[in-house]
Amino acid sequence: MKTLRSLLLTFLLLPLAAFAKAPLVFMTDFGVRDGAVSAMKGVAYGIAPDLVISDLSHEITGIFDGAYRLYQTEEFWPKGTVFVTVIDPGVGTSRQSVVLKTRNGQYFVGPNNGLYTLVAEREGIEELRLIDEKANRRPGSEGSYTFHGRDVFAYTAAKLASGQITFEQVGPKLPTSDLISIPYRRAERKGDVITGGIPVLDVAYGNVWSNIPQTMFDELKVPVGQPVNVRFYRGDKLVHEERITYQHTFGNVPVGQPLVYINSLMNVSVALNQGDYAAAHDIESGGEWWVEIRKGR
Repeated sequence: MKTLRSLLLTFLLLPLAAFAKAPLVFMTDFGVRDGAVSAMKGVAYGIAPDLVISDLSHEITGIFDGAYRLYQTEEFWPKGTVFVTVIDPGVGTSRQSVVLKTRNGQYFVGPNNGLYTLVAEREGIEELRLIDEKANRRPGSEGSYTFHGRDVFAYTAAKLASGQITFEQVGPKLPTSDLISIPYRRAERKGDVITGGIPVLDVAYGNVWSNIPQTMFDELKVPVGQPVNVRFYRGDKLVHEERITYQHTFGNVPVGQPLVYINSLMNVSVALNQGDYAAAHDIESGGEWWVEIRKGR
């Protein structure tokens, strides 16, 4: 009898599993002062009203900023999550509309303009497909050339997340080499000196995030509580330099004092306890900006 009840329960749960929806995550540079984001969500809910939709950010400042925010967040979402990414200065031109599937089972829907540089590098590319706009475009939107986020990306992503189309039905397969990648400064170590890029700031607090991994910093063998020499550059211009103590967390230094620490992505960062380090020293982020950390007196 117990076995029969177990089989019956399994049978009843099968349809739920078969029609489970994947989460849908939106990231744009639209802001939220107008109706653009709401229009995209409306299209998605029109495809499947029971979708689970979330926002990554709508305050992205450029393609590489968007690439880094995807890198920052995607690995924490369940396998099969569909990300709609609309940082698209080339909208309406010959740039490709694509869906990337990474080897960890995530999907990224958007323009092929470098947005997927970092997630593709970390997770690997399973497959890349061109969106077939004859099959996967909001009906009646063929005359619109400037809002692919609503008319192509949100529409296609909602169909994919809700299971109304398979990945293969998105459109024709592209060579993985077609995925556009943005060049950026990589972290490197030369003796007692490590350099790396400043891809983004921790914008809420003004902490300066680098792409120097903890594993590389650990090679310097700097004890917690000891200082290192830190220099910030914009191109070839030295913007600021300071001797800063390496600590685990903000409260380990007095209020108003700086620290070098390992951030939530396990990369080296610099902060001001209860202050804004970036604003205090006119430091920004992006391709021109980089940091040097040197061990020694």
